[in-house]
Amino acid sequence: MQISDFGVLFMTEVKATPLLEWAAIVFSVAEVLFAKNNKVWLYPAGIVSTAIYMWLFVRPGTKLYADAILNLYYLAMSIYGWVLWSKRNTNHKALQITYCNKKDWMVVLGFVFIGWLVLYLLLTQVFVFLFPWYSPSDVALWDAFVSSTAWAGMWLLAKRKIENWVLLNISNLAAIPLLIYKGMPFTACLTLFLFIVAIFGYLEWRKLYHTRPAVA
Repeated sequence: MQISDFGVLFMTEVKATPLLEWAAIVFSVAEVLFAKNNKVWLYPAGIVSTAIYMWLFVRPGTKLYADAILNLYYLAMSIYGWVLWSKRNTNHKALQITYCNKKDWMVVLGFVFIGWLVLYLLLTQVFVFLFPWYSPSDVALWDAFVSSTAWAGMWLLAKRKIENWVLLNISNLAAIPLLIYKGMPFTACLTLFLFIVAIFGYLEWRKLYHTRPAVA
């Protein structure tokens, strides 16, 4: 493909991108920038973005059902994380940035591998059996992996664990080609942006861990 052809395709995709997707992108960018800077405002921004993406992922022609389920989980975890980050302990201190311990890693492995299997079975077997109108995902294994790794990352983010950036970036890396395949190039570009910001987020959180306590 020549550069001029790519430019035409790019502008065509710009015009075809729904306004709702642009709104979701804006709030997602705000969310990750707040997260990078360790600010609790990431959660209200994430709630808005999540609600929009839940609709976008289940609309006809997209059918990224695991991603829709993932965003339902995001909504619950955003509320949970908002409460947890805003809560103070008996010493009136906010939840601190820490590294994962062995127990945390066991939970992460459970999220990733058990979640991957459960989501795959839901997408390929359970939904087909329960709902006659259900149209199966054609990328169920891939879709389920993106979601299960992001589940783990969101849980770690709510716990203010530094490794949340690692799990979220594994999910982002797998999601980029999936979104391109499903005709959502700008959300794929957003995910690439999130991938880059997450690298800096990891470095920033590690610096905060070694220099000062977390601030809500």
